[in-house]
Amino acid sequence: MELYKENKLKVYNSLSKTKEDFKPLTDGYVGMYVCGPTVYSNAHLGNVRTFMFFDVVYRYLLHLGYKVRYVRNITDAGHLENDADEGEDRIAKRARLEEIEPMEVVQRYTVDFHDVLKNYNFLPPSIEPTATGHIVEQIEMIKEIIEKGFAYEVNGSVYFDVLEYNKNNHYGILSGRKVEDLIHNTRSLDGQSDKKNPQDFALWKKADERHIMRWPSPWSDGFPGWHLECSVMSTKYLGEQFDIHGGGMDLKFPHHECEIAQSQTCSGVKPVSYWLHTNMLLLNSQKMAKSTGNFILPNEILSGENEILPKPFSASVVRFFNMQANYRSILDFSGEALEASEKGHAKLMEAVNFLNKIEAGKTSTFDVQKWKTACYSAMNDDFNTPVLISHLFEAVKVINQIKEHNASLTAEDLIAFKETMTAFVFDILGLMSESSQDNSEKINGVVALLIKLRKEARENKDWALSDQIRDELIALGIQLKDGKEGTTFSVN
Repeated sequence: MELYKENKLKVYNSLSKTKEDFKPLTDGYVGMYVCGPTVYSNAHLGNVRTFMFFDVVYRYLLHLGYKVRYVRNITDAGHLENDADEGEDRIAKRARLEEIEPMEVVQRYTVDFHDVLKNYNFLPPSIEPTATGHIVEQIEMIKEIIEKGFAYEVNGSVYFDVLEYNKNNHYGILSGRKVEDLIHNTRSLDGQSDKKNPQDFALWKKADERHIMRWPSPWSDGFPGWHLECSVMSTKYLGEQFDIHGGGMDLKFPHHECEIAQSQTCSGVKPVSYWLHTNMLLLNSQKMAKSTGNFILPNEILSGENEILPKPFSASVVRFFNMQANYRSILDFSGEALEASEKGHAKLMEAVNFLNKIEAGKTSTFDVQKWKTACYSAMNDDFNTPVLISHLFEAVKVINQIKEHNASLTAEDLIAFKETMTAFVFDILGLMSESSQDNSEKINGVVALLIKLRKEARENKDWALSDQIRDELIALGIQLKDGKEGTTFSVN
């Protein structure tokens, strides 16, 4: 029997603002769409937090036995500098500033994005479509919206008529905003005179003579609006209705609100069953954002080449740090917080690495089935990774007790214990054991040699050399432990 049949998953739906039982439209199958990056610059860690959470969602759904089609797009055109449909396309602007082709910008930052996700042990999505690869479909959706009377063309640009849509629908249903308030709070901006109403949004923008990224359409040579691509690609690959749509909470309005309006106009049905949104990542208690310069890149954490952290940290430690907070909570990133996570991660991995050395006993002093149920209950409660991690550390205590011969598990319980621990640590959370890397044996040999040299230095009362070896190993993340039976070490 598939695990999803015996696990009642609940998810927090941003649309209803409550936790709901998760029931896919088709039994055993899940369609999930997550808004991907706009590839005009490197993705910072705040961006990656969102993708990391949905990587865990994807992993857990697969673990439960669902067949998942996970679509995550690449925005490589149409994303203007502000939400008022003004300014330059972000990619075209970067191309102009660097004096290169827009597709060079796209290629550079798409490759970087994929490198980051590979380094951080992400599973690739099922499909990764691009906006430029679906221009024809976007034009066809615009035609349909115009035919239904919810869009209009002015001077070569096409806008969605929000007030017309709102007569029989609720524009603001996801974010909780009211059209009346949007009208009251809208600033008068240059270029908005083309719109019937200030809150209308662009489906197609006419390109001026300087705009490099342009395509022919029935209305003008131009480019699609940013919101349109996600409606087009989610519909194409997942259907007019699908199960999960995800993204950062900053996309609720206007991006996801516009998606709902576009998709519902064309299909006449509610496009998404469950909307999931991640909260923001802070850096030293301030919002992480490139606009303010308060950000750190994921690969800078691995290399240590930054002015924020005291040393490099592994990708697995960063994943562990992220999973210690609920995805709907604000998370504050700092060197101190990461060092604390590194210690916890080391304890967890040390225990997991000891699992294969455990031998079965005649009795069980730990209720494995109750613990296993608690682990699943945590993830079934809206993917509650902090609670899951607390249960994993219950297991760490048991492993350490077994190591000290103060606890035991029967053969049957030991198998279930190992399988569950491995599944949640590696398959679902996506953590990585550094000790399992190919060079682990070489590292072990080098450290063993240094331990031997330190022992000789201590015997010769050369305390300075002894302390130097210990301190430099600590700086490299290797902790020595002196005991009655000799010196051992752990890699943090």
